[in-house]
Amino acid sequence: MNTSDPEKAQGHWLLAKMGKRVLRPGGRELSEKMMDALKISSNDNLVEFAPGIGKTASYLISKNPKTYTGVDADQDVVSRLTAKLGNDHTKFILSNAAETGLEDNSADKLVGEAMLTMHADHRKSEIVKEAHRILKKGGLYAIHELGLTPDSIPEENKAEISKKLALSIKVNARPLTQKEWEDMLTAEGFKIKEVYTSPMLLLERKRVVEDEGLFRSLKIGFNILTHPDAKKRILDMRSVFRKYQNNMNAVAIIAEKI
Repeated sequence: MNTSDPEKAQGHWLLAKMGKRVLRPGGRELSEKMMDALKISSNDNLVEFAPGIGKTASYLISKNPKTYTGVDADQDVVSRLTAKLGNDHTKFILSNAAETGLEDNSADKLVGEAMLTMHADHRKSEIVKEAHRILKKGGLYAIHELGLTPDSIPEENKAEISKKLALSIKVNARPLTQKEWEDMLTAEGFKIKEVYTSPMLLLERKRVVEDEGLFRSLKIGFNILTHPDAKKRILDMRSVFRKYQNNMNAVAIIAEKI
């Protein structure tokens, strides 16, 4: 989680440094809609892949699951969230989402937001396989990722968008179409139960205010204005998002292990 150099920092961590807390492509509304649809109960053993700054983790924990386990490959994230949210029923472990070390059939529900997009397709499949392994039969896997639209988008357009995103956000992002996300899940033994989509408006003023509230939005704006290097990067990210907004969206899927 190195954000010391705005020119090299990954886009999501740079935004977090500026004070942004909601970093999901579909914003808070889509994120909470997906999590609410999981109907988390006090009987659920819950796992989250890549909790990051902990915004989703806090929301999931507020649902009072039996247990919560956050899996992250960043020691800074694990240490910070353990100090902030850890207790007898909540833990954060340093591990890779493709090889967590968690027991087979040990989780009732699993959540991963804005993390599969950041991996090559073979790595996505490895992570989905791991989700299938640790979920109980009938367990639910919820993902919220960056999508491409329409499903018929030409391959050359996909490649161009992925390349421009990677250069802008400093992550080798590889978004998929809704059908490709669904196919990846079904190929690894899941049945699609629910699909939600929304526009990808992460850095648009209206979405920022909806996600963060007016006071925090003003604070984020002030932080960006007073950090010229960060401002340059963030404006560049926004310009890429706007350029391809007709071909990008947010996709949230709930799938059942069968």
